[in-house]
Amino acid sequence: MNQSTSLITKAWNYMKDHQEHVTADPYRLHYHLMAPVGLLNDPNGFVFFQGRYHLFFQWNPFETNHGKKFWGHYISDDLIHWKLTTPALAPDQWYDKDGCYSGSAIVNDDKLYIFYTGNVKNKHGDRESYQCLAISKDGHHFYKEGPIIHLPDGYTPHFRDPKVFYKNNSWYMVVGAQTQNLESAVVLYASKDLRQWTFQGKLAGSADFGTEGLGYMWECPDLFELGDSDILIISPQGLEPNGYYFNNIYQAGYLSGSVDYASVSYEHGEFNELDRGFDFYAPQTTEASDGRRLLIAWMGNAEDGETQHPTAKYDWVHALTVPRTLEYKDGKIRQHPIEELTKLRTSDCSHLHVTLKDEEKKLKYPYDNTFELQLSIEEWSASRFQIMFGTTTFTYDETTRTCTLERMRFDQKGIEKRHCHLSALSHIQVYKDTSSVEVFLNKGEETFSARIFDKANEGHITFRTEGHIAFKAHQWKLKTCVNSVDFAI
Repeated sequence: MNQSTSLITKAWNYMKDHQEHVTADPYRLHYHLMAPVGLLNDPNGFVFFQGRYHLFFQWNPFETNHGKKFWGHYISDDLIHWKLTTPALAPDQWYDKDGCYSGSAIVNDDKLYIFYTGNVKNKHGDRESYQCLAISKDGHHFYKEGPIIHLPDGYTPHFRDPKVFYKNNSWYMVVGAQTQNLESAVVLYASKDLRQWTFQGKLAGSADFGTEGLGYMWECPDLFELGDSDILIISPQGLEPNGYYFNNIYQAGYLSGSVDYASVSYEHGEFNELDRGFDFYAPQTTEASDGRRLLIAWMGNAEDGETQHPTAKYDWVHALTVPRTLEYKDGKIRQHPIEELTKLRTSDCSHLHVTLKDEEKKLKYPYDNTFELQLSIEEWSASRFQIMFGTTTFTYDETTRTCTLERMRFDQKGIEKRHCHLSALSHIQVYKDTSSVEVFLNKGEETFSARIFDKANEGHITFRTEGHIAFKAHQWKLKTCVNSVDFAI
């Protein structure tokens, strides 16, 4: 059936009417994808199609809270300059009337197939979920074919976020699920034609982790090969904090091991968090045109009650991380900012050799709060090293081998912290945007992602040590890549 355009037109016109107000916000980001208006969350359908990258996202255009989701749509030739185009999906059919939830995209026969979860609340307020298909010949106009998978026996309607891939001459789909025993799971389907799907069974679940389990729901599964391992990315809900681990409301991480598609089994190790910061959830990967495995995530997470982001008064909330290249090394995923980001560097840069001993060095916030910073440690005999960005602080404590990121709470009521362990510190790479920071440690061994709302141009970068440290620092001003909009509809 052809898509109804009435809701898409309504959302598009609403966005155009609010552009002046939204873009007046000083916290609008310079080189991150963000909500054009309303609320953005999960990245969806990340794919290379007809010579360009397409990236969709969960979008509520009318409010800054979670309502009936559309699929917003960005397109790029180079992964750094993006154009917002008309939404791909609107919640306009009986099977998705309460939201076109997350999913994925693949290319087949020079057509773009997108798979998503149709969310429905019936007249009694009970949830129904359908895995649905829509197809496009040109990457702009999508035609819904409706549900292709209904809820299987043994599972609750918390059954969503299909990720489709090709393997062993067959199409496969993994879906995040909850069993009727309220245990989390990822299930596997197979298909030859992308329309008729056969349930293969449960691939993995919280029961694999003994009596403690691993949450009550696994969202946004993503299964792919990296190095010599089969990686399953999941976003578990329901994990209790455990020391330095699981301190966000919901988590995002991965399992690594080996999948047997014939027996529908997955031998894997422990769950590892992908990011140690405050704002990282629902990551999705794709294979780049040159074979790299790329990842992008929602630079946000669930919140208690109404949003406390100061951007809400400008009618928008949330953004996505910079795209990252994944590498599997020494039994662990490493994340690297994509090489294309170096094209954002301008000739306005500084190079410093800094030596500190029980002292601090303070620099004016460079480049209007938007920059890349790289530090290479050359000498180290310190017990503690800190970098402060306004009210945000990164600390490495040599005595405990601990990294800490601190920021001001969004309600301005004190400081909150996130941590990770790191055996040594040799390299730091920071991408600072107007209201975000992404920290890559030791060439992607660990990362911290966070939204931060310091006052623009009213801060300093401060380096502080306890003990002796010498490092080489490079700072680059980054070009402003304001996301362009194709207002045609």
